[in-house]
Amino acid sequence: MADEAMEKRKPDFEIRTDLALEERESFPGDGGEIRGVSLREWRENGSDIRMTEVKILDGNGERAMGKPRGTYLTLEADRLRQKDEEYHREAAVQLAGQIRRLLAGMTGRTEWSILTAGLGNSQVTPDALGPEVAGRLRVTRHLEGQYGTGFCRRRGLPVLSGIVPGVMAQTGMETAEILKGIIRETKPDVLIAVDALAARSIRRLGTTIQLTDTGIHPGSGVGNHRHSLTEESLGIPVLAIGVPTVVGAAAIVHDTADAMIRALWDSTAGGGIGGFLQKLDSEEQYDLIRELLEPEFGSLYVTPPDIDETIRLLGQTISDGIHRALF
Repeated sequence: MADEAMEKRKPDFEIRTDLALEERESFPGDGGEIRGVSLREWRENGSDIRMTEVKILDGNGERAMGKPRGTYLTLEADRLRQKDEEYHREAAVQLAGQIRRLLAGMTGRTEWSILTAGLGNSQVTPDALGPEVAGRLRVTRHLEGQYGTGFCRRRGLPVLSGIVPGVMAQTGMETAEILKGIIRETKPDVLIAVDALAARSIRRLGTTIQLTDTGIHPGSGVGNHRHSLTEESLGIPVLAIGVPTVVGAAAIVHDTADAMIRALWDSTAGGGIGGFLQKLDSEEQYDLIRELLEPEFGSLYVTPPDIDETIRLLGQTISDGIHRALF
């Protein structure tokens, strides 16, 4: 009965999102009523950066959230899209602390050999976050080849390597295939995968960083399902870092539908089109919006007009966070 009640509380329609926090927000209440899911929120030292940890604990939580069990940590920083060096430094410091915490929990160690994969397409700006971060990393693995095994650890450096595997249209290969070969040859302890995500709410774009120890599913947020990058598929733990850069047009319209329906209802005194729309449930409203939009625009995704600058700022902050966590 508890599972049945839980399913009734969840919205009937599914708007694609990569963020566990947004899946959690689709349920009313404080999170305690979702079986198999725990929720914790806090701020560090009076900071205005909000941290939220969603843990999916078992099969009940997986079914409710539609995501694999594990830890999903979100940093919400409203000014990440602004040119504020001090604020970005603060975000990088907090990101570094959470990267270290998750890596230690995944491996039981405090020193690692790390492979970083910058996922996405550098030629498509909203999808260029991964390549932007990878291009800013201070890689060190080559020093082991030049000066001997153990050189980096003797000097307090991480063994860090990076790759931008591109997308299938560029390489003809799945990202997972490329990474399996690299991992087999270089034998890192952990993969850090950085990717652009899709959100349900436009206010999340460029202002939310998600970390998860469950790996990553490239393209899943926009319905482009590629081979998953997980410990099961690659043989090493995978820490995924992502920021939403796109949101579906239908989701934006759906977010404003309630206000539109109320205005139409008031203006027509409960009749006409306002009355018709008021009688539709949430799923029917969403289906109607898609029927209107998709023949005209296709499966349209929206990104902010300043996305070029946003990707640059985020690339700098995330790479700084990775450096602070490892060096």
